[in-house]
Amino acid sequence: MAHFLLLCGRIIMSKTAKRNVFIWIFIGSATLWVSACSSWIGKVNIFPVENDVALGQQVAGSIENDPTMVIIDSAQNSKIYNYVYGIRDSILATNLLEHKKDFVWRVRLIKNDTIQNAFCTPGGFIYVYTGLMKYLESEDQLAGVMGHEMAHAEKRHSTDALTREFGVNLLLELIFGADKAQLLRIATNLAQLSYGRDAETEADNCSVDWLYATSYNPTGAAGFFEKMEKEQKGNIPEFLSTHPNPGNRVQNMKQRWESKGKKVGNTYAERYKSMIKLLN
Repeated sequence: MAHFLLLCGRIIMSKTAKRNVFIWIFIGSATLWVSACSSWIGKVNIFPVENDVALGQQVAGSIENDPTMVIIDSAQNSKIYNYVYGIRDSILATNLLEHKKDFVWRVRLIKNDTIQNAFCTPGGFIYVYTGLMKYLESEDQLAGVMGHEMAHAEKRHSTDALTREFGVNLLLELIFGADKAQLLRIATNLAQLSYGRDAETEADNCSVDWLYATSYNPTGAAGFFEKMEKEQKGNIPEFLSTHPNPGNRVQNMKQRWESKGKKVGNTYAERYKSMIKLLN
């Protein structure tokens, strides 16, 4: 319940009351605006972009406080972190990301060799499992996957999907860290979000476009999918099960690459293999 004090003709509100007033003013205005549209889901994201980092910070805190998530210490493992940050920096240096400076784009590695996955929270908190890094064969593949996940944050697919699943009211509440149980639920489910066909295609396209502007092979992510599909022999792999496959994604990425001019980049396979040994 909101608490108000009347002092010298002024209404003094507690922090909780101010928080609730802000949330309900936003939701009221958003609801009025949305009601004028025939369909906003997947086209307009009503979660305020300036709050993406705040929400991501809360989710990241919940992830890193979860005892089942073993985060590799960045200070004690600076060499491998510098390597992964170098990949991130190559993508950001393209200047193709609208939120290059708005989001944090922080990387954390999760020690779990059984999971071949990566994800990015709202606001650019990037998580990569060691299982994925050990499964990949070259640096361009990791760059392609990272580009794909960064695109979900850049294009705000995650807040769109979370808004549809949990509601904008709850997400705004979580910025203030009021409900730790819900934060943990969202953090746990973030890597399992279903973004939908259009969002996945857009993320794939961003991965190709961004890598095209670097020295990498632009279709690095496609190489990863090809390896997965070949080895799984019809079974749905972890990465594809959590990221719905919009038809032939490999073919779509290669067609995009061809439409841009078929520039050939580097895989950096040898240096990748040398660096991955640091995870053993």
